[in-house]
Amino acid sequence: MLTDAPPRKANRAGFLESERIKTLDLPQDGRLLAIAQSIESAMDGARTVDVRRACTEFLETTSQFYRVPDCDVRVLAARPLRVRESWSSELFGDYNPETMMIRVWMRTAVRKEVTSFGTFVSTLCHEFCHHLDFQKFGFPDSWHTRGFYERTAALYHHARGTPAKRLFWVAVPGGRWRIDWPRTNRG
Repeated sequence: MLTDAPPRKANRAGFLESERIKTLDLPQDGRLLAIAQSIESAMDGARTVDVRRACTEFLETTSQFYRVPDCDVRVLAARPLRVRESWSSELFGDYNPETMMIRVWMRTAVRKEVTSFGTFVSTLCHEFCHHLDFQKFGFPDSWHTRGFYERTAALYHHARGTPAKRLFWVAVPGGRWRIDWPRTNRG
């Protein structure tokens, strides 16, 4: 994961505030874990309609907890694959702030197999955190800052019931950062 470069002037204050906010309050009643387990069960059945229903419940519950408007979700089949001469990329999910719509893809781009549960829920949490940036924090944009990734990781681990990992960062050119996965995974 790579952060966005900081804006030069416009929106710099919002970017720096996103960078600063590294934690989220999390519901302590176990609802998200139970709903995430229902997403996993629905994915095992590989029926898009069942996965969408469980994702809707997850998003309604998180929106209610954070006191933000509900966002909608579309669960789509195979991820879009963009191929260029020297690279390719897959789209796992996206968020449209104008329509408050999250789209997540539940099948891999090439083999069209149901994606792993962890990857799917990580994407859902990531896109919901974009929703929070606009609706809770009032940012004019939703940047991929270290703070954004920290907030996303907190929500993901809470929903999965897994221990949170400290993210270790390495500076890269252009004022950007990337996660040092070997160090992060060692703890």
